[in-house]
Amino acid sequence: MQLSLWLALAGAGVLISFTPGAGAINTMSNSLTAGFKRSIWGILGQQAALILHVIVVALGVGVLVAGSPVAFNAIRYAGAAYLVYLGIRQFLRKPDLDQEKVAALRNEPAWSMFRRGLWVNLLNPKAIVFFLAFMPQFIRPASPLLPQYAVLAATVVLIDVLVMWFFFAAAAKSFQRFTHNAHGQTVLNRIFGVLFVAVGVLLAFIH
Repeated sequence: MQLSLWLALAGAGVLISFTPGAGAINTMSNSLTAGFKRSIWGILGQQAALILHVIVVALGVGVLVAGSPVAFNAIRYAGAAYLVYLGIRQFLRKPDLDQEKVAALRNEPAWSMFRRGLWVNLLNPKAIVFFLAFMPQFIRPASPLLPQYAVLAATVVLIDVLVMWFFFAAAAKSFQRFTHNAHGQTVLNRIFGVLFVAVGVLLAFIH
Protein backbone atom coordinates (compact mmCIF):
# COMPACT_ATOMS: atom_id res chain seq x y z
CA MET A 1 0.00 0.00 0.00
CA GLN A 2 1.39 3.39 -1.03
CA LEU A 3 2.31 5.78 1.79
CA SER A 4 -0.13 8.45 0.60
CA LEU A 5 -2.95 5.91 0.50
CA TRP A 6 -2.00 4.59 3.95
CA LEU A 7 -1.98 8.12 5.39
CA ALA A 8 -5.47 8.67 4.01
CA LEU A 9 -6.52 5.35 5.57
CA ALA A 10 -5.01 6.35 8.92
CA GLY A 11 -6.76 9.71 8.84
CA ALA A 12 -10.11 8.08 8.09
CA GLY A 13 -9.48 5.52 10.85
CA VAL A 14 -8.88 8.28 13.40
CA LEU A 15 -12.12 10.04 12.46
CA ILE A 16 -14.07 6.79 12.65
CA SER A 17 -12.64 5.86 16.04
CA PHE A 18 -13.39 9.25 17.57
CA THR A 19 -17.03 9.02 16.47
CA PRO A 20 -18.99 8.19 19.68
CA GLY A 21 -20.88 4.91 19.59
CA ALA A 22 -21.60 1.74 21.50
CA GLY A 23 -17.92 0.79 21.59
CA ALA A 24 -16.93 4.08 23.20
CA ILE A 25 -19.72 3.82 25.76
CA ASN A 26 -18.78 0.23 26.58
CA THR A 27 -15.13 1.24 26.96
CA MET A 28 -15.91 4.11 29.33
CA SER A 29 -18.25 1.92 31.37
CA ASN A 30 -15.57 -0.78 31.69
CA SER A 31 -12.98 1.81 32.69
CA LEU A 32 -15.23 3.06 35.48
CA THR A 33 -16.15 -0.34 36.87
CA ALA A 34 -13.05 -2.44 36.20
CA GLY A 35 -10.39 0.24 35.98
CA PHE A 36 -8.41 1.86 33.18
CA LYS A 37 -5.87 -0.96 32.73
CA ARG A 38 -8.41 -3.80 32.68
CA SER A 39 -10.70 -1.97 30.26
CA ILE A 40 -8.30 -3.16 27.55
CA TRP A 41 -10.02 -6.56 27.57
CA GLY A 42 -13.29 -5.07 26.40
CA ILE A 43 -11.44 -3.05 23.78
CA LEU A 44 -9.75 -6.19 22.47
CA GLY A 45 -13.15 -7.87 22.19
CA GLN A 46 -14.37 -4.94 20.13
CA GLN A 47 -11.33 -5.26 17.86
CA ALA A 48 -11.98 -8.97 17.36
CA ALA A 49 -15.43 -8.05 16.10
CA LEU A 50 -13.94 -5.38 13.85
CA ILE A 51 -11.55 -7.93 12.32
CA LEU A 52 -14.46 -10.30 11.73
CA HIS A 53 -16.35 -7.50 9.96
CA VAL A 54 -13.35 -6.90 7.70
CA ILE A 55 -13.12 -10.62 6.91
CA VAL A 56 -16.84 -10.82 6.16
CA VAL A 57 -16.63 -7.91 3.76
CA ALA A 58 -13.40 -9.18 2.17
CA LEU A 59 -14.99 -12.57 1.49
CA GLY A 60 -17.99 -10.94 -0.15
CA VAL A 61 -20.44 -12.11 2.51
CA GLY A 62 -21.00 -8.48 3.46
CA VAL A 63 -22.61 -7.85 0.09
CA LEU A 64 -25.10 -10.64 0.79
CA VAL A 65 -25.90 -9.32 4.27
CA ALA A 66 -26.26 -5.75 3.03
CA GLY A 67 -28.47 -6.94 0.17
CA SER A 68 -30.70 -9.15 2.30
CA PRO A 69 -33.24 -7.16 4.35
CA VAL A 70 -34.05 -10.24 6.44
CA ALA A 71 -30.44 -10.97 7.41
CA PHE A 72 -29.63 -7.32 7.92
CA ASN A 73 -32.67 -6.66 10.12
CA ALA A 74 -32.17 -9.85 12.13
CA ILE A 75 -28.64 -8.80 13.09
CA ARG A 76 -29.68 -5.18 13.55
CA TYR A 77 -32.51 -5.96 15.97
CA ALA A 78 -30.41 -8.51 17.86
CA GLY A 79 -27.70 -5.88 18.32
CA ALA A 80 -30.22 -3.24 19.37
CA ALA A 81 -31.81 -5.62 21.87
CA TYR A 82 -28.41 -6.47 23.37
CA LEU A 83 -27.51 -2.79 23.82
CA VAL A 84 -30.91 -2.04 25.38
CA TYR A 85 -30.42 -5.01 27.73
CA LEU A 86 -27.00 -3.68 28.78
CA GLY A 87 -28.51 -0.22 29.26
CA ILE A 88 -31.41 -1.39 31.42
CA ARG A 89 -29.07 -3.53 33.52
CA GLN A 90 -26.73 -0.58 33.99
CA PHE A 91 -29.59 1.83 34.74
CA LEU A 92 -31.08 -0.45 37.40
CA ARG A 93 -27.75 -1.31 39.03
CA LYS A 94 -27.91 -0.27 42.66
CA PRO A 95 -25.04 1.69 44.19
CA ASP A 96 -22.81 -0.39 46.38
CA LEU A 97 -20.06 0.89 48.63
CA ASP A 98 -19.25 -2.54 50.01
CA GLN A 99 -15.55 -2.85 49.31
CA GLU A 100 -15.74 -6.59 48.64
CA LYS A 101 -18.47 -6.14 46.02
CA VAL A 102 -16.65 -3.19 44.49
CA ALA A 103 -13.53 -5.35 44.28
CA ALA A 104 -15.57 -8.10 42.60
CA LEU A 105 -16.72 -5.64 39.92
CA ARG A 106 -13.19 -4.42 39.39
CA ASN A 107 -12.02 -8.02 39.04
CA GLU A 108 -14.57 -9.05 36.42
CA PRO A 109 -13.01 -11.91 34.42
CA ALA A 110 -11.11 -10.75 31.36
CA TRP A 111 -13.06 -13.18 29.18
CA SER A 112 -16.37 -11.67 30.35
CA MET A 113 -15.24 -8.19 29.36
CA PHE A 114 -13.79 -9.46 26.07
CA ARG A 115 -17.03 -11.28 25.22
CA ARG A 116 -19.19 -8.25 25.96
CA GLY A 117 -16.98 -6.05 23.78
CA LEU A 118 -17.14 -8.63 21.01
CA TRP A 119 -20.93 -8.73 20.99
CA VAL A 120 -21.31 -4.96 21.26
CA ASN A 121 -19.42 -4.49 17.98
CA LEU A 122 -20.32 -7.74 16.27
CA LEU A 123 -24.08 -7.23 16.44
CA ASN A 124 -23.90 -4.10 14.36
CA PRO A 125 -24.68 -4.84 10.71
CA LYS A 126 -24.21 -1.19 9.84
CA ALA A 127 -20.50 -1.75 10.49
CA ILE A 128 -20.53 -4.29 7.66
CA VAL A 129 -22.31 -1.82 5.37
CA PHE A 130 -19.86 0.89 6.43
CA PHE A 131 -16.85 -1.28 5.62
CA LEU A 132 -18.43 -2.16 2.28
CA ALA A 133 -18.34 1.54 1.44
CA PHE A 134 -15.09 2.29 3.28
CA MET A 135 -12.73 -0.53 2.34
CA PRO A 136 -12.88 -0.34 -1.48
CA GLN A 137 -11.48 3.20 -1.31
CA PHE A 138 -8.18 1.78 -0.03
CA ILE A 139 -7.97 -1.49 -1.96
CA ARG A 140 -6.35 -1.72 -5.38
CA PRO A 141 -7.66 -4.81 -7.26
CA ALA A 142 -4.56 -4.93 -9.49
CA SER A 143 -2.33 -5.61 -6.47
CA PRO A 144 -2.34 -8.71 -4.21
CA LEU A 145 -5.44 -8.42 -2.03
CA LEU A 146 -4.42 -10.27 1.14
CA PRO A 147 -1.55 -7.91 2.09
CA GLN A 148 -3.80 -4.92 1.45
CA TYR A 149 -6.59 -6.24 3.67
CA ALA A 150 -4.03 -7.15 6.34
CA VAL A 151 -2.58 -3.63 6.35
CA LEU A 152 -6.07 -2.10 6.39
CA ALA A 153 -7.24 -4.27 9.31
CA ALA A 154 -4.02 -3.76 11.30
CA THR A 155 -4.15 0.00 10.80
CA VAL A 156 -7.80 0.40 11.76
CA VAL A 157 -7.45 -1.92 14.77
CA LEU A 158 -4.31 -0.21 16.09
CA ILE A 159 -5.86 3.24 15.78
CA ASP A 160 -9.09 2.11 17.43
CA VAL A 161 -7.23 0.52 20.35
CA LEU A 162 -5.24 3.71 20.93
CA VAL A 163 -8.32 5.96 20.72
CA MET A 164 -10.51 3.71 22.86
CA TRP A 165 -7.91 3.15 25.57
CA PHE A 166 -6.07 6.46 25.72
CA PHE A 167 -9.05 8.72 25.00
CA PHE A 168 -12.37 7.16 26.00
CA ALA A 169 -11.08 4.89 28.80
CA ALA A 170 -8.77 7.62 30.07
CA ALA A 171 -11.59 10.18 29.93
CA ALA A 172 -13.70 7.93 32.15
CA LYS A 173 -11.05 8.19 34.86
CA SER A 174 -12.17 11.77 35.44
CA PHE A 175 -15.52 10.39 36.64
CA GLN A 176 -13.90 8.13 39.24
CA ARG A 177 -14.58 10.63 42.00
CA PHE A 178 -18.31 10.05 41.54
CA THR A 179 -17.97 6.35 42.36
CA HIS A 180 -17.07 6.97 46.01
CA ASN A 181 -20.63 7.69 47.15
CA ALA A 182 -24.05 6.19 46.47
CA HIS A 183 -25.46 9.27 44.73
CA GLY A 184 -22.52 9.49 42.34
CA GLN A 185 -22.76 5.79 41.48
CA THR A 186 -26.49 6.14 40.81
CA VAL A 187 -25.96 9.12 38.51
CA LEU A 188 -23.23 7.35 36.53
CA ASN A 189 -25.22 4.12 36.24
CA ARG A 190 -28.21 6.02 34.89
CA ILE A 191 -26.15 8.11 32.48
CA PHE A 192 -24.43 5.07 30.95
CA GLY A 193 -27.67 3.09 31.04
CA VAL A 194 -29.46 5.79 29.05
CA LEU A 195 -26.55 6.03 26.59
CA PHE A 196 -26.60 2.28 25.92
CA VAL A 197 -30.38 2.32 25.40
CA ALA A 198 -30.16 5.40 23.18
CA VAL A 199 -27.56 3.79 20.90
CA GLY A 200 -29.65 0.60 20.79
CA VAL A 201 -32.76 2.56 19.77
CA LEU A 202 -30.81 4.44 17.11
CA LEU A 203 -29.45 1.18 15.74
CA ALA A 204 -32.97 -0.26 15.55
CA PHE A 205 -34.82 2.68 14.02
CA ILE A 206 -32.38 4.77 11.99
CA HIS A 207 -31.89 3.36 8.51
